[in-house]
Amino acid sequence: MFESLLMPNLRLLFAFTLCVLATACGREAANTAAQPDAEAFVTDGDGDGSVWVVDGPNGGRLYLCGTIHILREQDYPLAPGYEAAYLYSNKLVLELPPGAASGPELTSRMSQLGMYSADTSLEANVSPETWAAVKQWSAKNGVDASSMNRFRPWFAALLITTKEYAALGAKPDKGVDSYFEERAKKDDKPAEGLESVEFQIQLFAALSDKQQRELLEQTLGEISSVAEEFEKMIHAWKHGELDTLQKMLFREAEKYPDLMNLFLTARNLSWMDRLEQMLKKGEKVMVLVGTGHLTADTGLIELLRQRGYRVRHYREVTDF
Repeated sequence: MFESLLMPNLRLLFAFTLCVLATACGREAANTAAQPDAEAFVTDGDGDGSVWVVDGPNGGRLYLCGTIHILREQDYPLAPGYEAAYLYSNKLVLELPPGAASGPELTSRMSQLGMYSADTSLEANVSPETWAAVKQWSAKNGVDASSMNRFRPWFAALLITTKEYAALGAKPDKGVDSYFEERAKKDDKPAEGLESVEFQIQLFAALSDKQQRELLEQTLGEISSVAEEFEKMIHAWKHGELDTLQKMLFREAEKYPDLMNLFLTARNLSWMDRLEQMLKKGEKVMVLVGTGHLTADTGLIELLRQRGYRVRHYREVTDF
């Protein structure tokens, strides 16, 4: 899965919502006993976590688990709500179907959409200042600038941010989604996806030339604050501080309404009918989506409340 984390708000937007580019890197496995009692999970983890419980008719229940798609070893163990959600759910729902982001076909498709044809280049499609910054970043990070010159701006931005976060020890195979996907596979727990890899790739590939240039410029301009912003994001996520996350995410949202709609709002709305159907069927489902999808008036939490469902933070739930 790939992730773009671009300027404070856009960087977090993609960190929370997209899980496409970097997943081809691999997964970290874990296993667990089938059904320990409550004490087994309430004593682990740090903070309350970003887990919300949605009650529906016929015993239906969604465990809305906000994820970070790339994490570090030090960010584990997860807060207890995640373990409880996994244990008491009958299936997992992720942004992407299990295994969808692995295999050579993903690399091939990304190369197809993310690279220019031989008759043009990155240098020819961005400002001289941006190209100079790309070359400077490449030299500092041991990357061949001529290779970067073949990439479209959105793809270059993804590669830059992937490398920057890898330098912090944050990797997709440590992400919450990957962690539980591997557990479900080992435990033979059913899992499905809300979207396809092709859909998520097209979110980037369909950006206008202007939007792509903006993303690359902002990526290069905010590299120096990556570490600080990531620590703030992790702390807020670990403690379920959605207000803090929302402020970080929507800090300059008014400047990019089309991007916010594309990457968050429209996707949330497209998921609602499917999630509501699970509730009405009486299913118990662990839903793992980027934490940004839970925030704001257009987030899943508020959208479900507007449809009349009871939504509570994990720490308020006593009747798992």
